[in-house]
Order: sequence, then structure tokens, then C-alpha cells
Amino acid sequence: MCRFLLVKSRKPIEPKKLLVQFAEMAKKSKAYDGNRQDDGWGIAWVDNQKQWQLKKSLFPIWEEINSFDQFPSTKTFVAHARSSSFPKDKEILTYNQPYIDGEYAFVFNGLLKGVSLPKVPGNIGAEKIWYLLKKELINNNVNEALEKTKKLLLENSKKIIAFNIGLATSKKSKIYSLCYFTKYQKYYQLHTFKNQYTEIICSESLML
Repeated sequence: MCRFLLVKSRKPIEPKKLLVQFAEMAKKSKAYDGNRQDDGWGIAWVDNQKQWQLKKSLFPIWEEINSFDQFPSTKTFVAHARSSSFPKDKEILTYNQPYIDGEYAFVFNGLLKGVSLPKVPGNIGAEKIWYLLKKELINNNVNEALEKTKKLLLENSKKIIAFNIGLATSKKSKIYSLCYFTKYQKYYQLHTFKNQYTEIICSESLML
């Protein structure tokens, strides 16, 4: 159970303003089981060479608002605030998202139970889902890859409460999302904002 934010803009913008809103939202927001998004956070942004830069932390995002000045203006950035599903998976920085591979930045929020897919690399569910999506991206466009990954998991899971993915590209500066849930709509629905300059996808409503 996590929160995520994806932003793309026609003109470079400073992430700080939206990150502050996102951090404050993550602090107030609680999952249906009462858990908070306090197991660390991460941000990925596209630099002037159209390459992803990445920073992760094990502190709650709302405790590091004063550090947001360090992030430069960018046309695309992705942030994620984590709530670990299991105590054994806390305090492991590499588990925190976003995950980066080539031109893609990936974030996930959801809860799946009884997934029966053998030999899928990864130590936690988000890593395994990212692996499955990357396989689909080899021969499919982003929307097709998202739908095929969703179909694969629906067919091989005993129960899916929610399955939300955010994906951003560095070269073409695009953001995508997939939102699926069977319960807890208020928590799991994704929200979008769009004007002539900026597009936002977020776990809760944010405004420029």
C-alpha cells in the first residue's frame, strides 16, 4: 500500500511545489488497514541529457521536505512513498521505488494474493511485476504491455485487491498509468490533472 506521483510538463518545472503537496498527502493518507506511507520514498527525474537521475531514502517523505530544493527543474519526474507489506522488507533501500531501467521509470501500488508464476526474478512483489512488465515492453507498446501484464496477473492470482502501475519515459517525456481495484476505491483510485502545459497522475488529487 503506497502512494505515487507522475508529472510531465512541456516546460521545465521545479519538483518542489508538487513534492511538498505529495509529502503532506502521504502523511495524512492511511491505507484501509491503518498503515502509513512511512517506509521511505524515492524520486526519479529526467536531466538535460534525457537520462534518469534517482534518489531514494528510508525516511518518511514528510520528514525530508527541507531537502526538496536540491531537485532541479525537469520536464518529467516520478515520486513514490512506500508502505511495506511485510516487516521483513522494511529498511531495505533497494526495495524503494521508483525502479529505473533504460528509458523507463516504474512505480507500483497494490495488493495481490496467491500469485502462481514460477521463476519470476525479484525479492518483493513490485520487483516481480516490474520484471513481467519489462518483458512485455520488448515487443509491445506501453499500453499493450500494461494490459498484457494485467491479464497475466489476473489469470494467475487467487485474489487481486488492487493493481496500479505508473510508468514514465525519459526520451519522449510521456507518462502512463494502469488502475485496477476490486475494493477500497477511495484509497486505490488514481487521480489526473491536465492543462495546456502539465499532466499529473497521482494516488490522490494534487493541483499546480
